[in-house]
Amino acid sequence: MTMIQNISPIDGSVYAEREAMSLEAARAAVSKARKAQKDWARRPLEDRVQLVLKGVARLNEMVAEVVPELAHMMGRPVRYGGEFKGFNERSNYVASIAADALAPLVIEESGNFERRIEREAHGVVFVIAPWNYPYMTAINTVAPALMAGNTVVIKHAAQTLLVGERMVRAFVEAGVPDDVFINVFLDHGTTSALISEGLFNFVNFTGSVEGGRAIERAA
Repeated sequence: MTMIQNISPIDGSVYAEREAMSLEAARAAVSKARKAQKDWARRPLEDRVQLVLKGVARLNEMVAEVVPELAHMMGRPVRYGGEFKGFNERSNYVASIAADALAPLVIEESGNFERRIEREAHGVVFVIAPWNYPYMTAINTVAPALMAGNTVVIKHAAQTLLVGERMVRAFVEAGVPDDVFINVFLDHGTTSALISEGLFNFVNFTGSVEGGRAIERAA
């Protein structure tokens, strides 16, 4: 059994730990997201947008819990826990442009025919999120991906181990269906294996140069 630990920079203690998923369990999680994607994409855009915004609102209700938690996990003082302003602004902005951004693009229209480009969801999006602004950087991809009809699998950095878990909890409590947004705890080997196997339609990585190179090699 491999444990992923969050070591608090405050005192060097283990603040949180979770068991890393086996490759088989991780594949099963991605499979669930794959099965949930079609029904999610068939929902009206406005429904998807509103459910994502409800998830954002639910997470805001958890701020008194998650801000001190962040302080312990990453060592950032509570008084500097203001990233939720940006978290909310980005979510609301993406919601405001969703209808226009996802509308069909008409190339040519006449009395006899119409040529247009339809926007379709990728499928399953894998978000590998960093620790420095853990909620704000994650929502940059999570919100537009879900609104566009994708399902999302999120893996957060060990230094902010609980963030993905908290985000998924908030969104599910707000009404986002099970398996549309899934949190996973993975070691580097399993992460690379999932990407190498082509299980995701889109991979979003924010992190170090070396981490990006590893993702590129796996892909």
